[in-house]
Amino acid sequence: MTSFKTSSAGYLANHVARLFARELAEAVRPLGLAPAQFMVLLELWREEGLTQKDLVGRLDVEQATMAATLARMERDGLIERRPDQADARARRIQLTARAKTLQEPALAAAKSVNARALAGFSEAEREALLTGMRRIVGALSRSAELS
Repeated sequence: MTSFKTSSAGYLANHVARLFARELAEAVRPLGLAPAQFMVLLELWREEGLTQKDLVGRLDVEQATMAATLARMERDGLIERRPDQADARARRIQLTARAKTLQEPALAAAKSVNARALAGFSEAEREALLTGMRRIVGALSRSAELS
């Protein structure tokens, strides 16, 4: 009989996510980063000047969680919040010089974790896995939007 733990996509995805989170935390810790900060930085390295609301939507986290993460990042000298010229209520998040210098080593650390995790896969298997994961994200993201 097959175990639920080994036949449930949800269980396995959750387990893999926890393992990735642990490994990522260990990989970026020497850079002075936490995984949540790294995820925010990924978005800001791609597009600087986002608002907190933008980041909440892109990273699919709670507003309070994002507020706490941004406060810690500001305290740690990774970001600055500047007034939005078009909306006096909003603040645009800008990277500091320190955050910009962390981009290359942080991405290298994350790529190393991915490489270790996928080392036993052929290139075709890697692409099939990533394609399947993107489809799951899309399916579950759409279903969350409809409810």
